[in-house]
Order: sequence, then structure tokens, then C-alpha cells
Amino acid sequence: MLRVENLRAGYGKTEILHGISFSVAAGECVVLIGVNGAGKTTVLRAICGLVPVTAGKVWLADARIDGCKGHNIARRGLVMCPEGRQVFPEMSVIENLELGAYRRSDDRAAIRRDLEEVLTLFPVLSTRAKQDGGTLSGGEQEMLAIGRAMMARPQVFIFDEPSLGLAPKVVAEVGLAIARIKARGTTILLVEQNADMALRLADRGYVLETGEIRLEGTGAELRSHPDVASAYLGY
Repeated sequence: MLRVENLRAGYGKTEILHGISFSVAAGECVVLIGVNGAGKTTVLRAICGLVPVTAGKVWLADARIDGCKGHNIARRGLVMCPEGRQVFPEMSVIENLELGAYRRSDDRAAIRRDLEEVLTLFPVLSTRAKQDGGTLSGGEQEMLAIGRAMMARPQVFIFDEPSLGLAPKVVAEVGLAIARIKARGTTILLVEQNADMALRLADRGYVLETGEIRLEGTGAELRSHPDVASAYLGY
């Protein structure tokens, strides 16, 4: 569903990604882990058309998307739930969610069904429906950001650090939500500092270091790898 070949990208004259390649099959959850500064978010931003790709290819299903504008990539069905939530603070919870479905606004019945599905997955959003997004807690804003992305019905759902800054209980709730989204057959690419949670969710994963992929394997294989265990899992 998503294929990255020899991707190079960066900011200005500074190259951050040095020719990385990986793939995500339909229905898979693939995880990228690495320390701060490894280039994880740059990978996602390059795939989504938010950072210029200087070399390499990115395929979404059977179409090349490297070089496309971000809004056109989103229309093709690749949707990112960004780091830091980025909800619209002066719009209500419902307005934020409905905005996620902007590219299919002519199908109101389907949008209502999807909205009910999101509110069932995150019941707290139902109780906050008319509340401004900016007044929610950090965990509630993360749920809102995930729900907004779900409303776009993505072919590939990209998560960038969904547990960042959240309390452990909320991290567990977010992990459960991602597992439920995966169970629906959604293709997921996940960048996450909480390596233990991420690798438990993952079918496969890659370890990124200084813009290059150093390790790859199944989630279970990486969790048991001594280098991953000592560097990212604390044992």
C-alpha cells in the first residue's frame, strides 16, 4: 500500500534522510522507532509532501506521490495525525471532526455514520461535542486528532508520536484506539517514542538512526533484539 525507495530529503542544504527504503502492506501496522533527531518525523513529512524529496520514490498503492503537493496526497487517501495534535482550538469537537471529512462533504449520510463510529470509539468526545477543541485536555485533544483523521477514511493512516506528553493511563487508551483501528483493516504507519507500546502493536518495524535504517524485523523480533531492548525498552 505504501512503498518508499531510496528516499532522500531534508531542510535547505541539510540532508536528513540518506536513502531509506521500506514498505507497508495493506492492512499492516508498521512502526518507525529511533531517538530524537533520527529523522522519523522527516520521513513522515516527506511522504506527505510537506518536506521536499530530493531523491528517491514514494508510491501509494500503484501511484507515485513524491513531488505531489500535500493536499493532493491527502485527497489520494494518505492522512497523517500530526505530532502535537494541532486541533482547531476555537472550533467545537464536532466541527473539528466534520472538517476531517471535507473532501467527501457531499455524502452526508456516510459522514454521520463515521461520526457515530468515532464517538463510539472515543465516548469522551461525545460528552464534549459542543466544547471548543482548545479547551480539551491533552489526551482528549489526541483522541480528537485521531478521530478527525479517521473521518477522512484514509487508505494509509500515519501517526506521528500519538503518545507524546500524555499520562500513562491516556497512553494506554491511545494504544487501544490504534489497535482497534488496525483491527478494522486500516493500513498504519506509526512513529512513536514509546517503543514498547509501538512494537506490541506492530506487524513489522524499522529502527532509524541518523537518517538511515539500521534494523528491521517483526514487532516481536525487534522487542527481543538486544540493541533495541537496551536502547529503547530499558532492559
